[in-house]
Amino acid sequence: MKISVLTLFPEVFGPYFSASVPGRAQENGLFSMEAVNIRDFATNKHHHTDDAPFGGGAGMVMMPQPVFDCVEAVKKGYARPPKVVFMSPCGRVLDHTLARSLSQEEGLILLCGHYEGMDQRVIDRLVDLEVSIGDYVLTGGELAAMVLIDAMIRFIPGVVGNSDVHVEESFENGLLEYPQYTRPADFRGDLVPSVLLSGNHAAIAAWRRQQSLLTTARRRPELLEGEALTPKERAWLAEQLKTD
Repeated sequence: MKISVLTLFPEVFGPYFSASVPGRAQENGLFSMEAVNIRDFATNKHHHTDDAPFGGGAGMVMMPQPVFDCVEAVKKGYARPPKVVFMSPCGRVLDHTLARSLSQEEGLILLCGHYEGMDQRVIDRLVDLEVSIGDYVLTGGELAAMVLIDAMIRFIPGVVGNSDVHVEESFENGLLEYPQYTRPADFRGDLVPSVLLSGNHAAIAAWRRQQSLLTTARRRPELLEGEALTPKERAWLAEQLKTD
């Protein structure tokens, strides 16, 4: 997968994506990422990329010319037309399903807005999909793009190493993940649940299922609406929730 991020602040992407899991994945050729400065494509005297909005109003709006030229130039570096994604609070909210779907694209261009907004002609003519990371407003799309990339690349085979990770993590089966523990088994008198030390894989799996259901019920109960629970699970869950 090749990812091009179009931004006014390309320098913010280097430190994170050259470190840890993303850094190793790029070194191993599992994906590649470039940050392209939109300002380099501005043709006006002072290389401005924004202007006052027609009709008045607060703030500045990103101009279409630099963005159009930037997108068109970057597309030439792809063998096949990449999907253009605009990071926007008006977009589809990023979730597990969307991240997995986008990870299967051969190429992506992520467009980061700044200032008060983006000229609508950019969105209408160039953008295939708008994506939001939540119901709040950021100063620009850079952090949102970083979140999207991090969520996507985990689905690329080999990026996180163990292929079983995706099977057990939060949201993969529609539920939140169960609690995790590691050594020591006794830390300051706080003990790891004994079932996890038993070696009984069936009992461990059953405990994890129960804990996943309980965590979800307590923190994100709406996720249980489409979950097929057995009568025994429903009874156990109701009993546990009585003490909350």
